[in-house]
Amino acid sequence: MIDILTKAALDAGQAIMAVHRAGPNVSYKDDCSPVTEADQRAETIILQALAANFPEIPVIAEEAVSNGILPETGREFFLVDPLDGTKEFISGKDDFTVNIALIRNGVPVAGVVYAPCRGQAWTGKDNGAEKLAISGEGAILARHPIRARQRGASPVALISRSHCTAKTEAFVAEHGLKDCISVGSSLKFCMLAEGAADIYPRFSRTMMWDTAAGDAVLRAAGGRTLDCDGQPLAYEVRGDGEDALANPDFIAEGAMAVTVEAAT
Repeated sequence: MIDILTKAALDAGQAIMAVHRAGPNVSYKDDCSPVTEADQRAETIILQALAANFPEIPVIAEEAVSNGILPETGREFFLVDPLDGTKEFISGKDDFTVNIALIRNGVPVAGVVYAPCRGQAWTGKDNGAEKLAISGEGAILARHPIRARQRGASPVALISRSHCTAKTEAFVAEHGLKDCISVGSSLKFCMLAEGAADIYPRFSRTMMWDTAAGDAVLRAAGGRTLDCDGQPLAYEVRGDGEDALANPDFIAEGAMAVTVEAAT
């Protein structure tokens, strides 16, 4: 399965880069978040690939949900964010990603994150995680196993580039996290998974499709994502509409635990 998900992500990334080179046309959803033709083209490619290979598994995809399409889900479903970090994409930064994850019984058990502008992808499944080098044409050049590192005396924290809050700043100060890096999109999970950082506190709204693929990679690499009660972040549809897909606040971390306490 992971090979099919990876190819779908790489193909979607090629469509995104074509728009990136031409310059995107931007419109806005009802919640005032931006969307481009790259989001829509990428999602179409991914949905077609998933329908062809896994027709029995429901797919929750960001742009489809924005258009009122939310399928019924059972114990197993896909989560798709065709372009995570649209603000970064529009502003010309390179930290945007394609995200595809398989959820089983509320747990992200397989995931692919592709950063087409960086030529890098990350995959995670039950038997481990890998980082891939990707050519400009979307071909896999190399694979390397990755592992989340144990936290040292000076942990590195990752902070959302677009959504840092006072609550996040309070958590950073409370835990003495002096080395902080600002990064967009699901790349934060991948940096934890490959041992480039130690903790990612998130105290602002995210959707399940924003986090599932990166979380799958992180868990496969030996890290974890916890809610503020110290429980593994669960991917369960809770009601109807977009709010049913919102995550609670969470803390993602590498191989050594940091006490999870919500900042007050």
